[in-house]
Amino acid sequence: MTAPIGAADAPHRPAFIDLHSHSTASDGSRPPADVMAAARAAGLAAIALTDHDTVAGIAEAAEAAEALGVRLIPGVELSAVEGDTETHLLGLHLSRLSEIEDGLSALRDMRRVRAERMVARLNELGVRIGVPAVLDQAAGGAIGRPHVARALVQEGWATDVRDAFDRYLGNGRPAFVAKDRLSMVDAIAMIHRAGGVAVVAHPGHAGTRERLETLAAQGLDGVEVLHPSHSAEDIARLRTLADFLGLIPSGGSDWHGASDGARTLGSMRVPEEWLALQEARVAQLAVPSGL
Repeated sequence: MTAPIGAADAPHRPAFIDLHSHSTASDGSRPPADVMAAARAAGLAAIALTDHDTVAGIAEAAEAAEALGVRLIPGVELSAVEGDTETHLLGLHLSRLSEIEDGLSALRDMRRVRAERMVARLNELGVRIGVPAVLDQAAGGAIGRPHVARALVQEGWATDVRDAFDRYLGNGRPAFVAKDRLSMVDAIAMIHRAGGVAVVAHPGHAGTRERLETLAAQGLDGVEVLHPSHSAEDIARLRTLADFLGLIPSGGSDWHGASDGARTLGSMRVPEEWLALQEARVAQLAVPSGL
């Protein structure tokens, strides 16, 4: 009779991680604790919570992650600018949340002012929604255009979020309001002060050698190689450039709470081995220069 295969004899199953996700602390649709539960259900070895311009969901996520046996990577996604181009920057492995909170608070204040200006423009167009409706959609999280869009849908002024962007809120549309500007240099420095590593998010075809070299010179630590918006060609080029420029690789689904094709949690199959590379960069940054 053949003995049953024990755990030690079972074939090795590769572990995967997801280093880009959102919760109701910003524009996701599920609370931070639910994101952790979804990470466990997806069989992930680790997950980063990277809400837009806020770390308000980290405490709830950490409590749930501990109870579920999920490894949480504290993170954030900042909106910064290169010249006139908006760039999203992930901060991963944040260890000093209080160091980043003041700067993030100022960014959230800017987000609220922006939402108020969008509502004012909508009112000028005859679209009668108020700021309270937008705040209800944000539910205490960092306010973004998706919350204005959801308020438009809720009040019957748009059929869905895409319609709201196409008619009112997208770039060049009548109620569009540009964000106040945070430079890449300042955003990278903010992440470093919080003990984290700065990773440019979903650069896609714009992730050229020239651009990444410039960002690396400004202190950038890594590049998001795996993302639902990236083609196979993008992934191959970005992985090669990361190795060539000494940038750490990262990746994630950019999940906002819905099962939507490639944007489903864990869909990017990011290898767990990339965490070791990121942790080595965190340790390197923690060593005072000159030692």
